[in-house]
Amino acid sequence: MGRKTTMPYIRKDMRPAFDKHLKALGPHTTSAGDLNYCITVLVHEYLKAHGKSYSVMNDCIGVLDAAKMEFYRRIVVPYEDQKIEENGDIEILRK
Repeated sequence: MGRKTTMPYIRKDMRPAFDKHLKALGPHTTSAGDLNYCITVLVHEYLKAHGKSYSVMNDCIGVLDAAKMEFYRRIVVPYEDQKIEENGDIEILRK
């Protein structure tokens, strides 16, 4: 079924084919609903291309979870750390 990648860090030479389309979508996603729609359609297109099977559906769920965790690790955590520095920590959490 093609190559398997388990992280979002695909080879740099493969990224332009995806980036062209994904970057074009960015300005049009102006709400959480828009973003959810785009992700949902992409997952359903993947499912159509690879067929419905437990393995494929499990891969989709795994990718969605991994993307969520990677977003949290790379984007949310540094933002929260910055806000702790700016506003001070919650004292009860430091004990």
